[in-house]
Amino acid sequence: MALRNRSGIGYPHRMQSILILGAAVWPNGPSPTLRRRAAHAARLWHANPEAEIIACGGLGQHPPSEADAMHDLLIAGGVAESAIEREDQSSNTLENIKFGAQLAKGDEIIIVTDTYHARRALMVARHFGLNATADCPDPTGRHIKHRLREVIAVLGYWVKLRAMPQVKR
Repeated sequence: MALRNRSGIGYPHRMQSILILGAAVWPNGPSPTLRRRAAHAARLWHANPEAEIIACGGLGQHPPSEADAMHDLLIAGGVAESAIEREDQSSNTLENIKFGAQLAKGDEIIIVTDTYHARRALMVARHFGLNATADCPDPTGRHIKHRLREVIAVLGYWVKLRAMPQVKR
């Protein structure tokens, strides 16, 4: 598993599925994080239009669901409707990947999330038997608060995943 930052440059083969992890929808629309992830996934898709995009995320505090908001952003970004799948039941990273993987064409996926979140996402993907790479949009700041939260989240997920049966694909 690897972490990449520049729209799929250097992938040894064509990706099958692009899985976008959810982010908040605010009262006035998609959060900047959600917009950034959707735009990055659209760029990846334009480089490989045979891939499918799986937009992950259920309904949070404000409608629409994260998956529906990403769908609209992807369409606005020129992605073909037929290339987009919506996973709109998940409420966290583990569920994004678990439910999203069920919609994927195969076990080779590109996870689109932020750099500070990618290690945890890849840990979850590995647990579910996926051959995953994270491809992240360029960071917009230092994200110190997010990085500190991730330390705790990675430890929590490590414990949670050890208690779950590992999936072999």
